[in-house]
Amino acid sequence: MGKSARMLAHTNIVFLGSGVMAESMLSGLLNRQLLQSDQIIVSDPLARRRAELYERYGVVGTADNIEAIAEADIVVLAVKPQVLESVLMETSGRLEPGQLVISIVAGAALDTIAWGLDHREIVRVMPNTPARIGEGMSVWTATPEVCETDLERTRCILQALGKEIYVTNEDELDMATALSGTGPAYVFLFMEALVDAGVHLGFSRSVAQELVLQTVRGSVDFASQFSGHLADLRNQVTSPGGTSAEALYQMEKGALRTIVSKAVYAAYQRSRALSRISEPPTVG
Repeated sequence: MGKSARMLAHTNIVFLGSGVMAESMLSGLLNRQLLQSDQIIVSDPLARRRAELYERYGVVGTADNIEAIAEADIVVLAVKPQVLESVLMETSGRLEPGQLVISIVAGAALDTIAWGLDHREIVRVMPNTPARIGEGMSVWTATPEVCETDLERTRCILQALGKEIYVTNEDELDMATALSGTGPAYVFLFMEALVDAGVHLGFSRSVAQELVLQTVRGSVDFASQFSGHLADLRNQVTSPGGTSAEALYQMEKGALRTIVSKAVYAAYQRSRALSRISEPPTVG
């Protein structure tokens, strides 16, 4: 048994919410055999969703948040931002010292969660969906009340899902939301556009998709082994007057960099706006 499995051997985890990211996390933990299905409970109001997760992973579901968290060592807060307030109100004061809360709710600040739950042992994480296959990127931080053991347990959980980076400045979570958290959507859109371009040229959609998937996969692996600036890799395949130069000229002419920058900044602003919406009320 590895270190991570030992750290989580007797840990019961409850997911409040069972959306795409929650499923990605529990799937990653089960696939890496760090948890058994009987160590996980999922709380969701929809019976159909609970049954779906039981069929896929063998995890027990409930519609009762209070019942779910009663025996939990770790509570993963994975609800949608728009229902966060009601869930915090429902579970406020129900957690005991020693229970750890890991929040993956976009834009919900540590102080918001701590105030709403009347509980201070909180970790805030910005993961992304490739966690489902163990290739995720998680950026996280914690309140001072989280002990070293729980920091290590959190690190074990996140490393099972891919790579993780701990930050001390919570503002960087909003930055990560815009870059890595939302990032897969940008990549999928670009890949979709490439496939459509291939179809326009005359490839079948299946062949175009295979070409694009392997090109992106190979490019990422190649870049991961390269220590220099990404522009150097681009320059290696851009001969003067060649096909790459012509294609890149059209992308630059279309302001691709500017559009990407504006999109990421818009996502950052939205994350900050969600943080402001969820701020606890000012006392006094």
